[in-house]
Amino acid sequence: MIRHILLVATREFRQITGTRGFWITLLILPIMLAAGPVIQSIMSRDEIERVMIIDRGDGGVEAAIRDAFEREQQRATLVQLGRYVERHHLESADPQAPWAAHGRWYTDQDVRQFRSNGGLSAALAQIQAVAPPELPAFTAPKPDYSFVAAPASVTATPNAGLDTALHPLLHPDSTSGGVPGGQDGAINYVVLIPADFGTASQVRLWANGQPHGGFVDRLQQVLTHDLRTRFLVTHGTTAEVADAAATITPIVTITAPPPGGGAREAMLVRSILPLVAAYMLMMSLMLSGSWMLQSTVEERSSKLIEAVLSCVTPHELMYGKLAGTIAVGLAMIAVWIGCAFVAAYATHGVIADMIRPALAPLSSPGAVAVIVYFLVMGYIAVSVVFLAIGGISESMRDAQAYLTPVMLIILMPVIALIQGILAGGGGIGIEILTWVPIWTPFAVLARLGLGMPTWEVLGAGATLALFAVVEVMLLGRLFQASILAAGSRPNLATIIARMRRS
Repeated sequence: MIRHILLVATREFRQITGTRGFWITLLILPIMLAAGPVIQSIMSRDEIERVMIIDRGDGGVEAAIRDAFEREQQRATLVQLGRYVERHHLESADPQAPWAAHGRWYTDQDVRQFRSNGGLSAALAQIQAVAPPELPAFTAPKPDYSFVAAPASVTATPNAGLDTALHPLLHPDSTSGGVPGGQDGAINYVVLIPADFGTASQVRLWANGQPHGGFVDRLQQVLTHDLRTRFLVTHGTTAEVADAAATITPIVTITAPPPGGGAREAMLVRSILPLVAAYMLMMSLMLSGSWMLQSTVEERSSKLIEAVLSCVTPHELMYGKLAGTIAVGLAMIAVWIGCAFVAAYATHGVIADMIRPALAPLSSPGAVAVIVYFLVMGYIAVSVVFLAIGGISESMRDAQAYLTPVMLIILMPVIALIQGILAGGGGIGIEILTWVPIWTPFAVLARLGLGMPTWEVLGAGATLALFAVVEVMLLGRLFQASILAAGSRPNLATIIARMRRS
């Protein structure tokens, strides 16, 4: 019996993997991983926007704006440098440096320390002292903004005439020249700080297009800080105290029961991998299940099934097809995970930095066992449904009539589940789906990233196993009774009757 099942499974595996659709589907993820850096460079904003500030006051506001934008640029450089140091294990260059600390937000104090220590050039000199010869060069992020000094002709123009004076700079044509300072191109933003700023709060901003939200937000933060400082100074507060009062923020510390202790025993996989596994399970199930359904219908409609059943029993045929389909799906997932490993550890860049921590749980045998268990049981629970549909369908048209509602019933809650998990939800709906066996694999895999009580993981796993046994038994009866019943379209009563037969 085992030999016949393996023969059918091998034939099913070869038949599915021999199609062009399988290979196209299999290569989609590797192609996306390889094209990730290219897509990111295309989709990201690579233009350095030019900013001009006209400060009618003492120049202090302009200096504060320039310093704030420079500080954010230094923070971006510090973040990128920290990832570079973590990726290549270069913390020994200066363990006390901000870029040697990982897994946290770099504060303004960190940025000030980074700048006071000499900035990027000094940090790279320290790193070079401990770097191996094959270390790739560090690529600093491009600045988002550059500041252009306002020409004398603009600063001498009264505020009422600035609309006319700034038009050639914001919208230069082929004959009007470029930007002051010898740079060609348009000015993206012009900011006017009035002489009475502090007593009045209105600031004008000209843009040559839709202003970027990040620029406006950062500009508003600087101006708000300056207004608050001026307000406090006018009410008798010293400048130093006013500046501190305008920037003071609370430090919130969070105390919660740690995973595995405290309020409850929990199983937690601190990675996006379980959620990705749920998504891959959904994708590969829909694809491999559809391929198995199509092959079953084709065999049945072409009478090939009679020749097959002369060599194996209906039981062996069903279990062999089920095993072959599971092997196809797991092979797809294994190839995708392998490509993710290559992208994470054989390449460099943002994509590798994102994938590498997601693969960390694969070093834990317990996490791997849980993920593999629910992947396999999910395949069994859903694939047997596709197999039963193929057994009762005379043609692909008949199969589609069953397949479409079944796929909607399975997919719609799973899509809602994934969206809820991404939103950080842990509502009653997600917990209910955990205990509905057809959706249990997706729910458990998705929830592992948020943490689940261990008893709930074990209980859901046991419930899913019991459901799979009953499902295989009932739908197996349906498959065996229907596989040779050619020329008949069973109604609901017939389907139920066939499942009840022993």
